[in-house]
Amino acid sequence: MAIRIMVGINNIVLAMREAGPLKMIVETLGFQHLDLEVTIPRVEVFRDAIVDFLEMELGERFSSKARSGWRSILNYVGGAYIYVRREYAGRLKIISSSWRTANNKKKDIMDGEEDDEDVEAAEQDGGGESGVSETEQGEGKGQAGSKKASSEAKNGNGSLASGEMNKAGSMKVPTTFNEMFLFNGAVMGFGSSLWMQEVLGSFDAMVTNVANSYRLQEECDTVSLNIAKYSSTVNLSEFKAVMLASLRSLVPTDWNSAHEVAWTWLWDNIARMLKNLLGKPAVQEKALGRFLMILTEDSQNYLRREIFKRFFALAPKGQDYFKQSTTRLYFIADKVTEMTLEMYRDPKKVVEDISALGLRHVGYGIPTEFFAPFVSGACEVISTMTTDATVEDAYRWSLNLVSRILVRTINEGSTIVMKAINTNNAKQLEKAVACAPRGKRSMWLLDITVGTQSISPLYRSIESGSLESAKAMIRDLLIIRADRDNYYYGADDLFTRHPDVIKRLCADAQALLPGLFDGLIWRSRVTQDGQRRVNFYIKHLVQDADGKFNKCLEWLCEAGGPEIMCHPVVELFSDLVWDGIANRFFMFGKCWFVFTLGLFIISQSVLQHFPESQGIRTSTMAIRCFIYFASLGRLFHAQLSEAIGDCRARRFIRLSGGIRIPAYLGMMKNAISFALMLCLMLMLAEEPIIWCAATYDPDAASKAAVAAAAAAASRLAASDAADSGGGGTSVYSSAGPVVAKVVVNHNANLFTQHCPDGAVNLQVYEPVSMVAMLLYWTLILDLSVVSTRISAFVL
Repeated sequence: MAIRIMVGINNIVLAMREAGPLKMIVETLGFQHLDLEVTIPRVEVFRDAIVDFLEMELGERFSSKARSGWRSILNYVGGAYIYVRREYAGRLKIISSSWRTANNKKKDIMDGEEDDEDVEAAEQDGGGESGVSETEQGEGKGQAGSKKASSEAKNGNGSLASGEMNKAGSMKVPTTFNEMFLFNGAVMGFGSSLWMQEVLGSFDAMVTNVANSYRLQEECDTVSLNIAKYSSTVNLSEFKAVMLASLRSLVPTDWNSAHEVAWTWLWDNIARMLKNLLGKPAVQEKALGRFLMILTEDSQNYLRREIFKRFFALAPKGQDYFKQSTTRLYFIADKVTEMTLEMYRDPKKVVEDISALGLRHVGYGIPTEFFAPFVSGACEVISTMTTDATVEDAYRWSLNLVSRILVRTINEGSTIVMKAINTNNAKQLEKAVACAPRGKRSMWLLDITVGTQSISPLYRSIESGSLESAKAMIRDLLIIRADRDNYYYGADDLFTRHPDVIKRLCADAQALLPGLFDGLIWRSRVTQDGQRRVNFYIKHLVQDADGKFNKCLEWLCEAGGPEIMCHPVVELFSDLVWDGIANRFFMFGKCWFVFTLGLFIISQSVLQHFPESQGIRTSTMAIRCFIYFASLGRLFHAQLSEAIGDCRARRFIRLSGGIRIPAYLGMMKNAISFALMLCLMLMLAEEPIIWCAATYDPDAASKAAVAAAAAAASRLAASDAADSGGGGTSVYSSAGPVVAKVVVNHNANLFTQHCPDGAVNLQVYEPVSMVAMLLYWTLILDLSVVSTRISAFVL
């Protein structure tokens, strides 16, 4: 702050000789002080402080003329500040109202109010009036149709008129400032000026914060960094021309000379801020990048140490907030230095990162008073390491911008709710939330948005371990409140803002789940016939915001808390899901699995005990083909889909030895299914019927009969020769008696398993088949849920 005051006074003194530049500087400074209440007594206090300081420092050299001159110039500056604030208040109102009109914000507000009124009217209407409303709607439609017909009859060319209207309706007419600006920019020949889009992206923030000089300067600094990335010539007057043309088109009825003067005045001030920075970021980026690149390891360590050393010297209390190791402090110093350079290279990304960092600092409870001494200490260290003024200016300007964004983010995010969370006191939180209106009470507890970044106070309290505050927040959200017109219940806001709140609580704070589920139950205080009415609000536990099935029950099962699973809310919605949907799908899937298992048992065991025939062999082959194509095919498709999904999402489980497998195999059911798939694939590879089919010969039976007949003929001839040779003496050859051998060929039987190759494969096929059957039985244990006794035995 002191540096800024000195720079401002120096600029005023240097411009005193010329009235034009002096007026411009003073008017710019007055514009930057619009958010401060500058009064005559405060101007006198500031003037006397400066004059007394100069008199004390200069002594006799500070003459009466110098004293009079300083008083005159400071009176002029203070009077200009007061004049700017008084006279420009009307311009600010004109800018604010016309900007809302140009962006249709007034229309949106009115539409929202009308929608609320319609909803309230619908809620007030009773059920008995629904029939009447349908009749009235029918009559309304008839009247609308008659009016339309009469209007077309009056026009005489209704079809032509409707065609022209449809053609006109197909053309998109710009309705917001951004759309109109782009349209006018293209028409006026400025479509190639891409730098205008950077200004346009921040123009809404500039206009809405016109009375906040610090925020306006921050936006101008960021825009200047973005504009520096373009090599084309930047002519700010072009943006002014397109801006005024767009505003005239969007505010045609209210636009007058006062609007022209107000918007011209606004842009002139913005343009002056931007012109002061144009051309500097590129030079400063090169100088700072070159300086940081040539730093040695010793220089880097010196920078890391001295930053915190000087910071703790300037702000000793800051040590209470940096109770980390030296490694952590060095890391912070490196990130600060890196951020100063990245601000020049990629300002958009850095601004987003700084906003997120600032919101995290809100949860840390860091006072913003420490940022100024930290920046001063870092700049002093840089000044001792270089004599290049450009490097010092680049580092100081960038770090100053970073600190301003951080301070603004922390100030905007430091709500009374966040302050109460830092104390972890339920009573403090209740007092803080008591200040909120009923309609906005839930969002105070669920959302804090600064720019494009947002945090959740509820999640922040869970992350920081402030469970007392989190419990109080959940209890407050799920209390039903009412006024004369509406009921207020935060369950919808809670599950809309945090669809995974059950998952988060299961992982980090299971102690809060009973309170959450208790808040989803409403019990009437009136009893009737010994019974009490109870409402369960379980919509968000059954389905998500997209209308799909919620994974709440899966998260609760993974958490494994028996007390939670016995809660009435969990019992109700789990029974509802089971009886309504899951039961049918589960039984259908298991019936298919039981049917497949039955066929597997028949083909592998039952049919093997029947006498072998062609019908038995054909039945065995048909059933096994069904197993391989239907069961194995389905398992392969399911396993492949799960594996591809996990690989694309990079979900893996690391086993011992560094082996990584897809995460879906971490579930026992999926692992058993994978093992069953491998067994069926091995059975298919070793299937004896397939191996015996290679030697199948359909003519083997006839060939065997011919061979048998030939053998019989040879035996008969041999016996006849024996009878003729010696009366019953046996005939022997040199090798022994002549015996006809007939080999039985089993390959004549289709789909047989008995062949030399099949006999070898059966040694592998039969054990694998046994393992596959055990896996089938293991996967079918889920059917135990149909019986409590069986379930207890299984568990």
